[in-house]
Amino acid sequence: MPHPALALLGLILLALCQFAAGSEVEPTKPKRKLDVWYVATPHEVVDRMLYEAKIKATDVVYDLGCGDGRMVIAAAKQYGTRGVGVDLDPARIREARANAKAQGVDQLVTFRVGDMFETDLREATVVMLYLLPELNRRLKPKLFAELPPGARVVSHDFDMGKDWPPDRSVNLGADGIYMWVMPPLAERSRLK
Repeated sequence: MPHPALALLGLILLALCQFAAGSEVEPTKPKRKLDVWYVATPHEVVDRMLYEAKIKATDVVYDLGCGDGRMVIAAAKQYGTRGVGVDLDPARIREARANAKAQGVDQLVTFRVGDMFETDLREATVVMLYLLPELNRRLKPKLFAELPPGARVVSHDFDMGKDWPPDRSVNLGADGIYMWVMPPLAERSRLK
């Protein structure tokens, strides 16, 4: 019979190995240069963006470049939606997770360190953006390829260019909101 201290040490080592094998260590710094600097969308603009998107409890809201997570947190808190926030900056993701927990919606929302251009958007019914115009335009082919017909794309301040005019735009003084409804697949080729 093994010595009790050795048996305990073996169990501890086994538990540590299982924990290490099942957990990913997130980076502490972005893997590459950030696409944009972090500027938070004012809460009243977030609320209006959600209103313009006609959010329903059955929606899955994605925020690309989510920062502190306020868009998907607000959608979850106000409408009960599931949400996913993606950001290159691990510090922003840690902040977003803490904010979701503090708001009591951490069971509804997920935040991932990741690249918006590599994120699978097929389950999204709403995509929220606060990016620069050139990033919106770079994202457009991905949105067209992955979002289902009827999905909504809502952008704070920046449009998608003259070849894809918004279905609706709202001027809120210094802030603007642009909203698009994804057309049927057969109509997308003329908008690219």
